[in-house]
Amino acid sequence: MRCRIQYYLIAIFSLAFVFSCDKKEDPIDNETDGYQQYGTPVANIPDNEELVMYEVNLRAFSSNGDLQGVQNRLDNIAELGVNIIWLMPIQTNGGFINSPYAISDYYAVDEEYGTLENLRTFIEEAHNRGMLVILDWVANHTAWDNTWTVDSSWYTQDANGTIIHPAGTNWTDVADLNFDNEDMANQMIDAMKYWLLEANADGYRCDAADYVPYEFWKRAIDSLRAIPNRELVLFAEGARNDHFEAGFDLNFDWSFYNRTVSIFASGTNASYLGNQHNITYGAVPAGKEKVRFTTNHDQCAWDGTAIDIFGGLDASLAAFAATLFYPGVPLIYTGQEIGWNIQIPFFTNSVVNWNYGTSTLEKYKKLMNAYTNNEEFKSGELNDYSSSDFICINREIVGNSAWCLINSKNTISSFSLPLELQNFSGTNLFDGSSFVLNGNTISLAPFETLVFK
Repeated sequence: MRCRIQYYLIAIFSLAFVFSCDKKEDPIDNETDGYQQYGTPVANIPDNEELVMYEVNLRAFSSNGDLQGVQNRLDNIAELGVNIIWLMPIQTNGGFINSPYAISDYYAVDEEYGTLENLRTFIEEAHNRGMLVILDWVANHTAWDNTWTVDSSWYTQDANGTIIHPAGTNWTDVADLNFDNEDMANQMIDAMKYWLLEANADGYRCDAADYVPYEFWKRAIDSLRAIPNRELVLFAEGARNDHFEAGFDLNFDWSFYNRTVSIFASGTNASYLGNQHNITYGAVPAGKEKVRFTTNHDQCAWDGTAIDIFGGLDASLAAFAATLFYPGVPLIYTGQEIGWNIQIPFFTNSVVNWNYGTSTLEKYKKLMNAYTNNEEFKSGELNDYSSSDFICINREIVGNSAWCLINSKNTISSFSLPLELQNFSGTNLFDGSSFVLNGNTISLAPFETLVFK
């Protein structure tokens, strides 16, 4: 979802085409609808709590802005402990502001990014490195030049019968779909099956999911999960709890993000983050997870980089550490791991210089290695000892205990250690060295992070 389009508003228009789609079978009745399974689907995919996600902005990732440019750096992504890649939309896009979220053809890879064969190879290479690939899916709306607009009943209309853009938004480059139309809903589900089978994708991140009715998501997800011998990851961009009831595995945690910003950028009480976590997960069903982040394509395009939002590189790293070590699925966005300090648009190309920020990359790698190599941080029971200035959390599995301690303030601060950490000895998870805490207090530098067990 584009949080806002900061371009001038342009009058809505639509184009009619002389041909129409002909795939209108009910997807529930035919699990594959004649599509062929390409490659071998990944079996025994990670549990939701084991996922570590990386969002790829294709237009920023390489000078060519294509799938091959990302494929060339798959090893670098894997080195972060990532096991699932989210590709921003790869389908053919249209419209007058060049948004990848204005889809003109749901069944084709945009030539800007490559071909179906390029996508198949990309997914295969990711699988070879132990990473799943989910595609961004734009269900709520299409570009005005999508062939579906030949049938206006597939779209929401005003009192005069004119197709409209999504109500309550300034997304004038897209036309709002009508989910009361059964033919449109069938076609949408058919298109979603196409990529799972013909490209061997592992699921979807569904854009603007809060704008799409529960009934459609439930029917679509039931249909997708009915495809034989497939395990999928389905991620809703939204905050509605009924996304989980519909069958999604994940959705965004905006409340946790906003609380993280208030703590690390504005100095509010650090213990509020744990309170927010408890409130959020009180409504999350067992086996489902929230995706937690300090930046993504929307934040980076419209609000600023993570460095801008949190007020500095060190603050952004500390905020990411807090986001990482609390329960949830962590998300890294293109360029975040090198501290790229230039906002990345997604309507245009703006290439990340991967030679930048090598020292920052090493810090991200240390954080990610501590997280991915210690199961306590992924699935351990949470014990929270945070104070007004410090995040102090413990994750425990059957007596195995790992800790994260973060100074959330831009000053040297002291923390009164809980009894469990007084005169503690263990291992520094950043470098494997011995780790000792003497006495009952500790002082940390501004935004300093310690991770140990």
